[in-house]
Amino acid sequence: MFAIEVAGMSGAGVKRSNEVLKVSYDQLNSVMRNIGRSGARILRVTPIDGTQPVATPTTPPTPAPVTTPAASKPATAHAQVPVNLYKPKNPFVGTVTENYSLLQDGAIGRVNHITFNLEGGDPQLHYVEGQSIGIIPDGEDAKGKPHKLRLYSIASTRHGDDMADNTVSLCVRQLEYKNEAGEQIYGTCSTFLCDIEPGAKVKITGPVGKEMLLPEDEEANVIMLATGTGIAPMRTYLRRMFEAKEREANGWKFRGKAWLFMGAPKTANLLYDEDFLRYESEYPDNFRYTKAISREQQNPKGGRMYIQDRVTEYADEIFAMIEDPKTHVYMCGLRGMEPGIDEAMTAAAAAKGLDWAELRPQLKKAERWHVETY
Repeated sequence: MFAIEVAGMSGAGVKRSNEVLKVSYDQLNSVMRNIGRSGARILRVTPIDGTQPVATPTTPPTPAPVTTPAASKPATAHAQVPVNLYKPKNPFVGTVTENYSLLQDGAIGRVNHITFNLEGGDPQLHYVEGQSIGIIPDGEDAKGKPHKLRLYSIASTRHGDDMADNTVSLCVRQLEYKNEAGEQIYGTCSTFLCDIEPGAKVKITGPVGKEMLLPEDEEANVIMLATGTGIAPMRTYLRRMFEAKEREANGWKFRGKAWLFMGAPKTANLLYDEDFLRYESEYPDNFRYTKAISREQQNPKGGRMYIQDRVTEYADEIFAMIEDPKTHVYMCGLRGMEPGIDEAMTAAAAAKGLDWAELRPQLKKAERWHVETY
Protein backbone atom coordinates (compact mmCIF):
# COMPACT_ATOMS: atom_id res chain seq x y z
CA MET A 1 0.00 0.00 0.00
CA PHE A 2 1.02 3.60 -0.68
CA ALA A 3 -0.12 6.92 0.81
CA ILE A 4 -0.47 9.75 -1.74
CA GLU A 5 -0.57 13.26 -0.22
CA VAL A 6 -2.48 15.54 -2.60
CA ALA A 7 -3.06 19.33 -2.68
CA GLY A 8 -5.90 21.04 -4.53
CA MET A 9 -8.37 18.15 -4.76
CA SER A 10 -11.83 19.36 -5.74
CA GLY A 11 -15.23 18.18 -4.58
CA ALA A 12 -18.61 19.70 -5.29
CA GLY A 13 -16.84 22.61 -6.99
CA VAL A 14 -14.79 23.44 -3.89
CA LYS A 15 -11.04 22.95 -3.60
CA ARG A 16 -10.11 21.21 -0.38
CA SER A 17 -6.92 21.32 1.69
CA ASN A 18 -4.30 18.59 1.52
CA GLU A 19 -5.63 15.04 1.54
CA VAL A 20 -4.04 11.61 1.87
CA LEU A 21 -5.24 8.78 -0.36
CA LYS A 22 -4.38 5.17 0.38
CA VAL A 23 -3.98 2.93 -2.68
CA SER A 24 -2.48 -0.44 -3.50
CA TYR A 25 0.59 -0.74 -5.71
CA ASP A 26 -1.53 -2.08 -8.57
CA GLN A 27 -3.69 1.06 -8.45
CA LEU A 28 -0.83 3.51 -7.93
CA ASN A 29 -0.13 4.33 -11.57
CA SER A 30 -3.73 4.94 -12.63
CA VAL A 31 -4.60 6.94 -9.50
CA MET A 32 -1.59 9.23 -9.95
CA ARG A 33 -2.52 9.82 -13.58
CA ASN A 34 -6.09 10.69 -12.62
CA ILE A 35 -4.85 13.13 -9.99
CA GLY A 36 -2.69 14.83 -12.60
CA ARG A 37 -5.58 15.12 -15.04
CA SER A 38 -7.76 16.66 -12.34
CA GLY A 39 -5.38 19.58 -11.88
CA ALA A 40 -4.46 18.61 -8.33
CA ARG A 41 -0.83 18.39 -7.21
CA ILE A 42 0.92 15.38 -5.71
CA LEU A 43 3.03 16.40 -2.72
CA ARG A 44 4.41 13.07 -1.60
CA VAL A 45 4.08 9.33 -2.24
CA THR A 46 5.06 7.14 0.72
CA PRO A 47 4.95 3.36 1.13
CA ILE A 48 2.76 2.69 4.15
CA ASP A 49 5.30 0.20 5.47
CA GLY A 50 7.45 3.21 6.34
CA THR A 51 10.24 2.76 3.82
CA GLN A 52 11.89 5.61 1.92
CA PRO A 53 9.29 8.04 0.49
CA VAL A 54 9.05 8.37 -3.26
CA ALA A 55 10.24 11.57 -4.93
CA THR A 56 7.36 13.95 -5.60
CA PRO A 57 6.80 14.26 -9.35
CA THR A 58 5.78 17.39 -11.24
CA THR A 59 3.64 15.17 -13.44
CA PRO A 60 2.45 11.72 -12.43
CA PRO A 61 5.04 9.12 -13.46
CA THR A 62 4.80 5.40 -13.98
CA PRO A 63 5.67 3.37 -10.89
CA ALA A 64 7.06 5.39 -8.03
CA PRO A 65 9.74 2.87 -7.01
CA VAL A 66 11.70 3.53 -10.19
CA THR A 67 11.96 7.28 -9.53
CA THR A 68 12.93 7.07 -5.89
CA PRO A 69 15.93 9.22 -4.90
CA ALA A 70 17.33 6.28 -2.94
CA ALA A 71 18.68 4.59 -6.08
CA SER A 72 22.25 3.34 -5.74
CA LYS A 73 24.98 5.22 -7.57
CA PRO A 74 27.99 3.82 -9.45
CA ALA A 75 30.86 2.38 -7.47
CA THR A 76 33.38 5.03 -8.41
CA ALA A 77 32.64 8.67 -9.11
CA HIS A 78 32.71 9.01 -12.90
CA ALA A 79 35.42 11.65 -12.74
CA GLN A 80 37.70 9.16 -10.98
CA VAL A 81 37.27 6.32 -13.45
CA PRO A 82 40.39 5.91 -15.65
CA VAL A 83 39.62 6.58 -19.31
CA ASN A 84 41.88 6.54 -22.39
CA LEU A 85 45.17 6.30 -20.55
CA TYR A 86 46.49 4.87 -23.82
CA LYS A 87 45.21 5.84 -27.28
CA PRO A 88 45.63 4.22 -30.71
CA LYS A 89 48.49 6.55 -31.73
CA ASN A 90 50.44 5.66 -28.60
CA PRO A 91 49.20 2.27 -27.33
CA PHE A 92 50.55 0.39 -24.36
CA VAL A 93 52.43 -2.76 -25.34
CA GLY A 94 51.45 -5.61 -23.06
CA THR A 95 52.76 -9.16 -22.85
CA VAL A 96 50.56 -12.25 -23.10
CA THR A 97 50.95 -14.38 -19.97
CA GLU A 98 48.35 -17.08 -20.70
CA ASN A 99 45.85 -18.09 -23.35
CA TYR A 100 43.57 -21.09 -22.90
CA SER A 101 40.20 -22.39 -24.10
CA LEU A 102 37.14 -21.86 -21.91
CA LEU A 103 35.05 -24.50 -23.68
CA GLN A 104 34.37 -28.14 -22.87
CA ASP A 105 34.34 -31.06 -25.31
CA GLY A 106 31.46 -30.83 -27.74
CA ALA A 107 31.16 -27.05 -27.60
CA ILE A 108 30.37 -24.87 -30.60
CA GLY A 109 33.02 -22.46 -31.83
CA ARG A 110 36.10 -21.23 -30.05
CA VAL A 111 36.32 -19.06 -26.90
CA ASN A 112 39.57 -18.28 -25.06
CA HIS A 113 40.60 -16.61 -21.80
CA ILE A 114 43.62 -14.38 -22.48
CA THR A 115 45.68 -12.49 -19.90
CA PHE A 116 48.12 -9.63 -20.48
CA ASN A 117 50.82 -8.25 -18.18
CA LEU A 118 50.50 -4.47 -17.77
CA GLU A 119 53.76 -3.74 -15.98
CA GLY A 120 56.10 -1.03 -17.20
CA GLY A 121 53.62 1.54 -18.39
CA ASP A 122 53.84 5.24 -17.58
CA PRO A 123 51.17 5.83 -16.56
CA GLN A 124 50.26 2.38 -15.25
CA LEU A 125 47.36 1.01 -17.27
CA HIS A 126 44.63 0.38 -14.70
CA TYR A 127 40.87 -0.05 -14.85
CA VAL A 128 37.73 -0.83 -12.84
CA GLU A 129 35.11 -3.54 -13.20
CA GLY A 130 32.76 -2.98 -16.14
CA GLN A 131 35.23 -1.24 -18.45
CA SER A 132 36.72 -2.32 -21.80
CA ILE A 133 40.11 -2.16 -23.49
CA GLY A 134 41.05 -1.90 -27.14
CA ILE A 135 43.30 -4.38 -28.96
CA ILE A 136 45.15 -3.45 -32.15
CA PRO A 137 45.98 -6.69 -33.99
CA ASP A 138 49.30 -7.08 -35.77
CA GLY A 139 49.47 -6.75 -39.53
CA GLU A 140 47.68 -4.65 -42.14
CA ASP A 141 44.25 -4.60 -43.72
CA ALA A 142 43.46 -5.15 -47.40
CA LYS A 143 44.39 -1.55 -48.15
CA GLY A 144 47.81 -1.88 -46.57
CA LYS A 145 46.94 0.16 -43.52
CA PRO A 146 47.39 -0.93 -39.88
CA HIS A 147 44.37 -2.72 -38.46
CA LYS A 148 41.96 -0.64 -36.40
CA LEU A 149 41.40 -1.45 -32.75
CA ARG A 150 38.60 -3.69 -31.51
CA LEU A 151 37.04 -3.21 -28.10
CA TYR A 152 36.64 -6.10 -25.65
CA SER A 153 34.92 -6.14 -22.26
CA ILE A 154 37.38 -6.79 -19.46
CA ALA A 155 36.88 -10.15 -17.72
CA SER A 156 39.10 -9.59 -14.65
CA THR A 157 38.70 -7.36 -11.62
CA ARG A 158 40.98 -4.37 -11.13
CA HIS A 159 43.31 -6.66 -9.16
CA GLY A 160 43.74 -9.10 -12.04
CA ASP A 161 43.19 -12.85 -11.90
CA ASP A 162 46.36 -13.31 -9.84
CA MET A 163 45.57 -10.41 -7.46
CA ALA A 164 48.90 -8.73 -8.34
CA ASP A 165 47.30 -5.52 -9.69
CA ASN A 166 49.25 -5.69 -12.95
CA THR A 167 47.28 -7.85 -15.40
CA VAL A 168 44.08 -7.68 -17.42
CA SER A 169 42.10 -10.60 -18.87
CA LEU A 170 39.71 -10.91 -21.80
CA CYS A 171 37.13 -13.49 -22.81
CA VAL A 172 37.27 -13.71 -26.63
CA ARG A 173 35.14 -15.69 -29.07
CA GLN A 174 36.59 -16.22 -32.52
CA LEU A 175 34.24 -14.57 -34.98
CA GLU A 176 33.34 -16.79 -37.92
CA TYR A 177 30.75 -16.50 -40.65
CA LYS A 178 30.15 -17.19 -44.35
CA ASN A 179 30.21 -14.34 -46.83
CA GLU A 180 27.83 -13.97 -49.77
CA ALA A 181 29.99 -16.30 -51.85
CA GLY A 182 29.75 -18.99 -49.21
CA GLU A 183 33.36 -18.63 -48.11
CA GLN A 184 34.22 -19.15 -44.44
CA ILE A 185 35.47 -15.88 -42.92
CA TYR A 186 37.21 -15.52 -39.55
CA GLY A 187 37.42 -12.29 -37.55
CA THR A 188 40.77 -10.53 -37.82
CA CYS A 189 41.27 -9.50 -34.21
CA SER A 190 39.46 -12.38 -32.54
CA THR A 191 41.52 -14.90 -34.50
CA PHE A 192 44.71 -12.96 -33.71
CA LEU A 193 43.89 -13.16 -30.00
CA CYS A 194 42.74 -16.78 -29.93
CA ASP A 195 45.94 -17.82 -31.73
CA ILE A 196 48.38 -15.68 -29.76
CA GLU A 197 51.10 -17.37 -27.70
CA PRO A 198 52.34 -16.49 -24.19
CA GLY A 199 55.24 -14.07 -24.41
CA ALA A 200 53.86 -12.26 -27.47
CA LYS A 201 53.52 -8.48 -27.42
CA VAL A 202 50.12 -6.84 -27.97
CA LYS A 203 49.13 -3.20 -28.51
CA ILE A 204 46.46 -2.19 -25.96
CA THR A 205 44.40 1.01 -25.65
CA GLY A 206 42.01 2.36 -23.06
CA PRO A 207 40.45 1.64 -20.73
CA VAL A 208 37.07 3.02 -21.80
CA GLY A 209 33.51 2.90 -20.59
CA LYS A 210 31.42 4.17 -17.67
CA GLU A 211 28.11 2.53 -18.56
CA MET A 212 28.64 -0.78 -16.75
CA LEU A 213 30.02 0.34 -13.38
CA LEU A 214 28.83 -1.41 -10.24
CA PRO A 215 26.97 0.43 -7.48
CA GLU A 216 29.07 1.02 -4.38
CA ASP A 217 26.26 0.04 -2.01
CA GLU A 218 27.18 -3.30 -0.40
CA GLU A 219 23.47 -4.07 -0.06
CA ALA A 220 22.59 -3.36 -3.70
CA ASN A 221 20.83 -5.99 -5.80
CA VAL A 222 22.34 -6.88 -9.18
CA ILE A 223 20.48 -8.67 -11.98
CA MET A 224 22.78 -9.79 -14.81
CA LEU A 225 21.65 -10.86 -18.28
CA ALA A 226 24.47 -12.31 -20.40
CA THR A 227 24.95 -14.35 -23.54
CA GLY A 228 28.24 -15.82 -24.73
CA THR A 229 31.26 -13.62 -24.08
CA GLY A 230 28.89 -11.01 -22.65
CA ILE A 231 29.68 -12.87 -19.44
CA ALA A 232 32.98 -10.95 -19.20
CA PRO A 233 31.82 -7.98 -17.10
CA MET A 234 29.53 -10.24 -15.06
CA ARG A 235 32.54 -12.34 -14.13
CA THR A 236 34.27 -9.22 -12.80
CA TYR A 237 31.25 -8.33 -10.66
CA LEU A 238 30.89 -11.83 -9.26
CA ARG A 239 34.57 -12.19 -8.48
CA ARG A 240 34.48 -8.85 -6.70
CA MET A 241 31.42 -9.96 -4.75
CA PHE A 242 32.28 -13.54 -3.84
CA GLU A 243 35.96 -14.43 -4.26
CA ALA A 244 37.52 -14.48 -0.77
CA LYS A 245 40.78 -12.79 -1.78
CA GLU A 246 38.89 -10.14 -3.74
CA ARG A 247 36.60 -9.33 -0.81
CA GLU A 248 39.64 -9.01 1.43
CA ALA A 249 41.51 -6.80 -1.05
CA ASN A 250 38.51 -4.61 -1.84
CA GLY A 251 37.24 -4.10 1.67
CA TRP A 252 33.86 -4.36 -0.07
CA LYS A 253 31.63 -6.99 1.52
CA PHE A 254 28.68 -7.53 -0.78
CA ARG A 255 25.51 -8.37 1.17
CA GLY A 256 22.85 -7.82 -1.47
CA LYS A 257 21.26 -10.19 -3.97
CA ALA A 258 22.99 -11.09 -7.23
CA TRP A 259 21.14 -13.03 -9.94
CA LEU A 260 22.88 -14.16 -13.13
CA PHE A 261 20.92 -15.24 -16.21
CA MET A 262 23.35 -16.91 -18.61
CA GLY A 263 22.53 -17.89 -22.18
CA ALA A 264 24.54 -20.47 -24.16
CA PRO A 265 23.83 -22.88 -27.03
CA LYS A 266 25.12 -25.97 -25.18
CA THR A 267 26.27 -26.86 -21.67
CA ALA A 268 29.80 -27.20 -23.05
CA ASN A 269 29.63 -23.52 -24.04
CA LEU A 270 28.92 -22.24 -20.52
CA LEU A 271 31.80 -19.93 -19.56
CA TYR A 272 33.24 -19.85 -16.01
CA ASP A 273 30.46 -22.23 -14.99
CA GLU A 274 32.43 -23.95 -12.20
CA ASP A 275 33.18 -20.63 -10.51
CA PHE A 276 29.55 -19.56 -10.61
CA LEU A 277 28.36 -22.89 -9.23
CA ARG A 278 30.86 -22.49 -6.40
CA TYR A 279 29.62 -19.00 -5.58
CA GLU A 280 26.05 -20.30 -5.55
CA SER A 281 27.06 -23.06 -3.13
CA GLU A 282 29.07 -20.78 -0.85
CA TYR A 283 26.62 -17.84 -0.87
CA PRO A 284 23.14 -19.34 -1.35
CA ASP A 285 21.45 -16.33 0.26
CA ASN A 286 23.21 -13.85 -2.01
CA PHE A 287 23.71 -15.47 -5.41
CA ARG A 288 21.34 -17.15 -7.84
CA TYR A 289 22.41 -18.69 -11.14
CA THR A 290 19.88 -19.38 -13.91
CA LYS A 291 20.87 -20.86 -17.28
CA ALA A 292 19.20 -20.80 -20.68
CA ILE A 293 20.77 -23.50 -22.86
CA SER A 294 19.09 -23.12 -26.22
CA ARG A 295 19.97 -26.45 -27.86
CA GLU A 296 19.36 -28.59 -24.80
CA GLN A 297 16.39 -27.01 -23.01
CA GLN A 298 12.86 -26.21 -24.16
CA ASN A 299 10.72 -23.21 -23.31
CA PRO A 300 7.06 -23.67 -22.29
CA LYS A 301 6.00 -23.45 -25.95
CA GLY A 302 8.26 -26.32 -26.94
CA GLY A 303 10.85 -24.15 -28.69
CA ARG A 304 14.44 -23.50 -27.78
CA MET A 305 15.13 -21.99 -24.37
CA TYR A 306 16.63 -18.52 -24.72
CA ILE A 307 17.48 -15.98 -22.07
CA GLN A 308 14.30 -14.00 -22.77
CA ASP A 309 12.28 -17.13 -21.98
CA ARG A 310 13.93 -17.25 -18.56
CA VAL A 311 13.13 -13.57 -18.05
CA THR A 312 9.48 -14.30 -18.83
CA GLU A 313 9.53 -17.33 -16.53
CA TYR A 314 10.80 -15.30 -13.57
CA ALA A 315 9.15 -11.99 -14.48
CA ASP A 316 7.32 -11.56 -11.18
CA GLU A 317 10.48 -12.03 -9.14
CA ILE A 318 12.51 -9.80 -11.45
CA PHE A 319 9.98 -6.99 -11.19
CA ALA A 320 9.76 -7.39 -7.44
CA MET A 321 13.51 -6.76 -7.35
CA ILE A 322 13.31 -3.83 -9.78
CA GLU A 323 10.75 -2.17 -7.53
CA ASP A 324 13.54 -1.95 -4.94
CA PRO A 325 15.51 1.25 -5.72
CA LYS A 326 18.73 -0.57 -4.80
CA THR A 327 18.39 -2.95 -7.74
CA HIS A 328 20.53 -2.56 -10.89
CA VAL A 329 20.15 -4.51 -14.13
CA TYR A 330 23.11 -5.27 -16.41
CA MET A 331 22.86 -6.69 -19.94
CA CYS A 332 25.82 -7.71 -22.09
CA GLY A 333 26.15 -9.83 -25.22
CA LEU A 334 25.13 -9.76 -28.86
CA ARG A 335 22.86 -6.87 -29.82
CA GLY A 336 20.33 -9.40 -31.04
CA MET A 337 19.47 -10.26 -27.44
CA GLU A 338 17.93 -6.84 -26.76
CA PRO A 339 14.62 -7.22 -28.68
CA GLY A 340 13.87 -10.52 -26.96
CA ILE A 341 14.61 -9.09 -23.51
CA ASP A 342 12.51 -6.00 -24.28
CA GLU A 343 9.62 -8.18 -25.44
CA ALA A 344 9.80 -10.27 -22.27
CA MET A 345 10.01 -7.19 -20.02
CA THR A 346 7.16 -5.50 -21.89
CA ALA A 347 4.88 -8.50 -21.35
CA ALA A 348 5.92 -8.82 -17.71
CA ALA A 349 5.32 -5.12 -17.07
CA ALA A 350 1.93 -5.20 -18.80
CA ALA A 351 0.84 -8.06 -16.54
CA LYS A 352 1.37 -5.68 -13.61
CA GLY A 353 -0.38 -2.79 -15.34
CA LEU A 354 2.90 -1.04 -16.16
CA ASP A 355 4.39 0.33 -19.37
CA TRP A 356 7.92 -0.92 -19.98
CA ALA A 357 8.49 1.78 -22.62
CA GLU A 358 8.13 4.34 -19.81
CA LEU A 359 9.83 2.30 -17.11
CA ARG A 360 13.07 1.56 -18.94
CA PRO A 361 14.05 5.23 -19.54
CA GLN A 362 13.36 5.94 -15.88
CA LEU A 363 15.66 3.11 -14.83
CA LYS A 364 18.27 4.37 -17.28
CA LYS A 365 18.04 7.92 -15.90
CA ALA A 366 18.41 6.59 -12.37
CA GLU A 367 21.58 4.75 -13.50
CA ARG A 368 19.98 1.39 -12.76
CA TRP A 369 19.68 -0.03 -16.31
CA HIS A 370 23.05 -0.80 -17.89
CA VAL A 371 23.42 -2.19 -21.42
CA GLU A 372 26.51 -3.04 -23.44
CA THR A 373 25.77 -5.02 -26.59
CA TYR A 374 27.68 -5.44 -29.84
